[in-house]
Amino acid sequence: MRTLTVLLLGLAVIACGAFAPAVTAVTAAADSVNAAADSAIATSDPTASPTPSPGSPVLLDGREVFRVQVGIKANSADDRARAVSERLLRVAKDRFASVDSIQASDSDISSDVVLGDRVLFSVIDGDAQAANRDRMELARERASAARAAIEEFRARYATRSIWMGILWALVATVTFCILLLLLSKLLRAAISAIDGWIELKQDRIREKSKTIVAPEQVRTGLRGLARLTRLLLVLFITYLYVHIVLGLFPWTNRLSDRLLEILIRPLRTFGAAALAHLPGLVFIAVLVLVTRYVLRLARFGFEEIGAGRISISGFYPEWAKPTYNIVRILIVLFAVVVAYPYIPGSGSEAFKGVSLFVGVLFSLGSTSAVANIVAGIILTYMRAFRVGDVIEVGEQRGVVVDMSLLATHIRTVKNELVTLPNATVLGSHVTNYSTHAADRGLILHTTVGIGYDVAWRQVHAMLLSAAAQTKGLLSKPAPFVIQRSLDNMCVRYELNAYTDRPEAMLQVYSDLHKRVLDVFNEYGVQIMTPSYEGDRDVPAVVPKDKWYAPPAKKPGEPGADE
Repeated sequence: MRTLTVLLLGLAVIACGAFAPAVTAVTAAADSVNAAADSAIATSDPTASPTPSPGSPVLLDGREVFRVQVGIKANSADDRARAVSERLLRVAKDRFASVDSIQASDSDISSDVVLGDRVLFSVIDGDAQAANRDRMELARERASAARAAIEEFRARYATRSIWMGILWALVATVTFCILLLLLSKLLRAAISAIDGWIELKQDRIREKSKTIVAPEQVRTGLRGLARLTRLLLVLFITYLYVHIVLGLFPWTNRLSDRLLEILIRPLRTFGAAALAHLPGLVFIAVLVLVTRYVLRLARFGFEEIGAGRISISGFYPEWAKPTYNIVRILIVLFAVVVAYPYIPGSGSEAFKGVSLFVGVLFSLGSTSAVANIVAGIILTYMRAFRVGDVIEVGEQRGVVVDMSLLATHIRTVKNELVTLPNATVLGSHVTNYSTHAADRGLILHTTVGIGYDVAWRQVHAMLLSAAAQTKGLLSKPAPFVIQRSLDNMCVRYELNAYTDRPEAMLQVYSDLHKRVLDVFNEYGVQIMTPSYEGDRDVPAVVPKDKWYAPPAKKPGEPGADE
């Protein structure tokens, strides 16, 4: 399929060359300028003062025949050259016009080159003076040049020449396809050889590179080099093919001659521009290198501060990472500002317009982002919380897993990852459960309502006993009970106990409530919350012999709930 596609492209190139005459004829007709004969102008004013010029070429099918150096009255040398070129083209296309009939004839005021009784062009005294030649001799020379140019034109456009060009173009197309197939096979062979070499040498590659470069990376690099080599060869062969095919037809041979120039001109322009901006580019390269090492140095310093190996009075280790992020942005922005005048094209109006447009877009679209960044900076240096703290923001409670300049990420007890914009966090009430949990302990509390017929000392003892049996609660500082209120139907007691595990708060609460139920049931004391309407005949307690009713299991049994 690929070969067929290439073959069709080749036939398209051949068709462009073979059927270009129609396009050329239309273009020539549109560009031609009608002019009066030189002999008529010379006859009307024999004393016309010639105006010397560097010379305008008389062209036939893009090839120079001779040059006209002077003009006559209002007609410049360019006008005369265009008029002569048009006449020669009409004669060349007229197959009935005999080239041998083109001769030079002399008169008093000019030497004319004629075809039968028709004057093609004239050579005046000004032409002879400009060429420093005899007028009649110059006319004969130009007549000979015109005959040769017309004969060459007709030979190029002869039917036999066109068919030979098509034949050779087909041969070139077939050769082009064969070369592409060979290159594809060579690429496959090269990739196969690379894979075999890597399999054979992979242990040695690992040993030599000290795990810096993996064999797969070497394989990928060599494969890429092989494909790049094939691509360059394909481009070179394609250029040769197009150059040869276009050169086989008279309508496209000029394009063939200029093809290399057309391809190289953008590279030359780019190279000239790069050379002109070379000092600025060198400055930018040095600036990038310096900026890179400054960033590395800053990163090393803040990592040392964050690890606690470098201490600065008043600067907390948890500030190291966010401060480095801020410093990094400032360093990069400073480098961009310094490099801006040296960027090629930075002074152009187009570059300024694009910069202004990007700035407006950034200003309009970054309002919330800037607010979050400012809030992130404030939260960082307020030390409201750190990574690993258990916090509550609004209705979200969990462990802080990451803090950035834009958002705070929290993992809840349900293992949900919640992302909160820093502006939202700053505007909300934040509760930090971990700040003093390690040194002073976090107080967990729960409330029960007990009737007035139960001694408060007994209630205190039962609550403290439940706290002592709960895993995750500290014995020091000791738990304590306070009586919150004397309500209408019950006394409200609050048990307070310390824990150093705020991340396990939910589990500790669950264990505490289980122990409270067990202790109150064991001593036959009824918990009257959340509401109370009247005394029952039987107290609302669970007897101890019913604590492990099926399917519950006693302690020590497999699957028992402690």
